[in-house]
Amino acid sequence: MATQAQGLTTRSAYTASPVRLSSAPNRMRLSVREITDAYMANYAGHDRSRPQVLARWCQYLGDWLLSDLNADAIGHALDDMAQTPIRRYVGKDDAGEPIYKDLNLPTPATVARWRALFSAVLTWAIRRRLTPKGWINPCREIELESVRNARIRFLTEGECKRLLRVSRLSSWPKLYLLILMGITTGARRGELMRLRYRDISLAAGTAHLPDTKNGDPRVLPLTAPVLDELRRFGRPASPDHLLFGRPAYPDRPFHFQKPWLKALQDARIEDFRFHDLRHTCASYLAQNGGGLHDIANVLGHRQLDVTRRYAHLTIDSKAALVGRVMGDIA
Repeated sequence: MATQAQGLTTRSAYTASPVRLSSAPNRMRLSVREITDAYMANYAGHDRSRPQVLARWCQYLGDWLLSDLNADAIGHALDDMAQTPIRRYVGKDDAGEPIYKDLNLPTPATVARWRALFSAVLTWAIRRRLTPKGWINPCREIELESVRNARIRFLTEGECKRLLRVSRLSSWPKLYLLILMGITTGARRGELMRLRYRDISLAAGTAHLPDTKNGDPRVLPLTAPVLDELRRFGRPASPDHLLFGRPAYPDRPFHFQKPWLKALQDARIEDFRFHDLRHTCASYLAQNGGGLHDIANVLGHRQLDVTRRYAHLTIDSKAALVGRVMGDIA
């Protein structure tokens, strides 16, 4: 049976506008500030510091055309950021002008985070074809060695047991559940405090995070002790109530700073922040056979550069794996 070749002039059932040539000149004229504004207009995450950090990047490079941007310019900006004390807003003077207090210099990890955030904006622009054709993100040429110097404070086995034990005696009944979820899920403080009962499935043993810091949804596996504690509190008056809401205002997150600090004091734990529960989760996974990709998946890291701070903790588990698999080869 003969077939008839279909030419390019075949009538289509669809109506479409011609695609512009990829060398369209407006892609060459976009500035860093325009790209950053477009990025923030589409940003759906909950990182409250992101607008301020990107505004600072625009102070350095906002008027640069993306086509002219290079690693040298970004490196000079990072060097200046690293040598400038962090400033905290403390109010206004009599003339209504803002007053800032100079604090310590930013840590290497903080500078690395600022670099990673700016890199994310440039990568976003590339994916949306807002950059010149063939343009490569210049942030890739800047090393992130300093990330490895980032603070990693996690609970020892004894500290973990003491903190969980005293949190059960807290004046706030849900402190134990909050700490337990922080350790076992690695979720951020804000992510846990935004959890609603409708996001939790006791049958599936999961909690769904629709909105995270980086804008990506994530599912948290819940351990049996967490599920038991959730069942202990029973059904809420409404599935829309926050899991860690105030008793009288269940749509507002509970301010748990006081009971948290008291629990740390009672457990004799020093130099520890709530965010360090996230480090504790990652560290326990690393020390018990979890690979960097597994840890990144649990914590919701987009880039392994951030997860590599836990690489040294995987050495013992790697040694055990090699010994178990390769130990009889001689």
